[in-house]
Amino acid sequence: METSNILKRVRKIEIKTRGLSQNIFAGQYHSAFKGRGMAFSEVREYQYGDDVRDIDWNVTARFHRPYVKVFEEERELTVMLMVDVSGSLDFGTVNQTKNDMVTEIAATIAFSAIQNNDKIGVIFFSDRIEKYIPPKKGRKHILYIIRELLDFKPESQKTDIGMAVSYFTRMMKRRTTAFLLSDFYTRKDFTKELQIANSKHDVVAVQVYDPRAKTLPNIGLMKVRDAETGHEMIIDTSSSKLRKAHTLYWLEREDALRKCFNKSKVDWTSVATNEDFVRALMLLFKQRS
Repeated sequence: METSNILKRVRKIEIKTRGLSQNIFAGQYHSAFKGRGMAFSEVREYQYGDDVRDIDWNVTARFHRPYVKVFEEERELTVMLMVDVSGSLDFGTVNQTKNDMVTEIAATIAFSAIQNNDKIGVIFFSDRIEKYIPPKKGRKHILYIIRELLDFKPESQKTDIGMAVSYFTRMMKRRTTAFLLSDFYTRKDFTKELQIANSKHDVVAVQVYDPRAKTLPNIGLMKVRDAETGHEMIIDTSSSKLRKAHTLYWLEREDALRKCFNKSKVDWTSVATNEDFVRALMLLFKQRS
């Protein structure tokens, strides 16, 4: 893609997503992700009604009267976007590709983060770590992230979510809020890796899917291609049996995904490329507030 074209698209996405983060998400983002980390600040004498679990026994023993720890909210968060850049994200039949929507969601979260003075970084992954952008602050950093989201070309077309989540857990030493953005087309179970990551950090998942993944249209013969393997085949969409099998496969996959997130205690939302991702994110933030 030409540099001038990229810059135009970066600017377009900045205008749209920065507006969303300022006008819609500022309060929701703050209440959904702030206050989950509490930093020890000081001690003071125990007062009636204080939680006995906050008593600092070392200070209490030294002064022979009870003292409690005073905590303050950790204002600054580190936010990490884990972005799936595998081949299946290039697919789109309505309005835009899954990749387009992931870019807009990622940019909106990024602008929400810097509005709250948080650092933000990105892990691009396929079945390998394609690129790691360390967390930083500032508009310049956000625009660099958006440019990479728009123009990044992965080396691999395949997906390994468990590998990416494990990498994130190893890399981030300090407690981090992570957004896992993917269509979750993967043959490998990643529940264990997600459980470990979410026990140390705060992981949130956003599934982006194309509506045709759920329901096949009745349009006769259709050539389909697996974006990750390159395998092509002709299917007959006029077959009601085929269309039912396709929907059943989708429902089974979604059920397995739901169980994975529930077991890992990960909050998640799902949005189709022909839907408004603003509503999906608002609901996700609301359930965490």
